[in-house]
Amino acid sequence: MRAAPPHTPGTAIHQLASRLRRLPPSCGPVRLIGVDGHAGSGKSTFAGRLAEALGDAPVLHLDDIASHDELFAWTGRLLTQVIEPLHRGETAHYTPYDWRARRFGPPRPLPPSPVVLVEGVGAGRRALRPYLAHLLWMEVPREEAWARGRSRDGEAQREFWDGWVPAELRHFAEDPSRPYADAVVRQLNEGYEVLPGPRGTRSPDDSVTHGEGPPAMW
Repeated sequence: MRAAPPHTPGTAIHQLASRLRRLPPSCGPVRLIGVDGHAGSGKSTFAGRLAEALGDAPVLHLDDIASHDELFAWTGRLLTQVIEPLHRGETAHYTPYDWRARRFGPPRPLPPSPVVLVEGVGAGRRALRPYLAHLLWMEVPREEAWARGRSRDGEAQREFWDGWVPAELRHFAEDPSRPYADAVVRQLNEGYEVLPGPRGTRSPDDSVTHGEGPPAMW
């Protein structure tokens, strides 16, 4: 059987998954992978596909940690409910927020799997970076991402978006993620390409930085 061409749709995700599996654990026994980017940039979809390539790795959606009253002030809850138990090698239990009912629901388990994905705006925030094995940034301009998000959520969420945009601007102005991304992800017509990020990417097998030279497709 002939090998698939290097840019076949889906190849980049599987190559990325292979690299992530080989990273050393970063949070107890867990390789915690952050997927950050502007709202509407496709983080959830990409994280779902990456999780599948990782053998159905658990995905923590930060929408479940945030709330109307705490769009970005959720660091303490994340550390207490998720990071600290995982760091001890224990199953975490977090209380997902119901955005329609405006209240937190019953605890949901998150096991200390070999790889756990954390996706959402702020996944690469300063307080979380020490626990991340790798940080991915969805490379979509903010205005384009926000337009996608508004279109997706419809008129019913117009007021929410009017409040979200300035809140996101303040967050990234005070605590930017992209400069610390190990890789950036761009969506193509079919599939994705994964390129070295501003922080550069380091092979788990050597100390060579792959951020130099022309962009590489993973």
